[in-house]
Amino acid sequence: QVQLEESGGKSVQAGDSLRLSCAASGPAFNDYGMAWFRQVAGKDLEFVAAISGISTRTWYADFVRGRFTISRDHAKNAGYLQLNSLQPEDTAVYYCAADNNPRAVLDRRFSYWGQGTQVTVSS
Repeated sequence: QVQLEESGGKSVQAGDSLRLSCAASGPAFNDYGMAWFRQVAGKDLEFVAAISGISTRTWYADFVRGRFTISRDHAKNAGYLQLNSLQPEDTAVYYCAADNNPRAVLDRRFSYWGQGTQVTVSS
């Protein structure tokens, strides 16, 4: 059983940067693919980025446009999402997700989820 806990969300101004963290606990976590999703109030959950396990390949949603970077630290059992050039439309709850199914990062279907961290961007 994997448990995920996000942190790093806060209120910032447009143009600011922020790094979100996802701390993971559980066996063999380095084999798990990870992803970040976000949910704007009143809207559906939206894929942001994903990173595979050992190979650390990455995938991004089109709207990221080079502003966000996903990474992970195997030694710390942690994942990260660097958010740059934040805009008010990036305001959302950001969720970390993980799965040890190799197709998870391709299908964007994950079994384990954190509770989310709020990012608020003011203009």
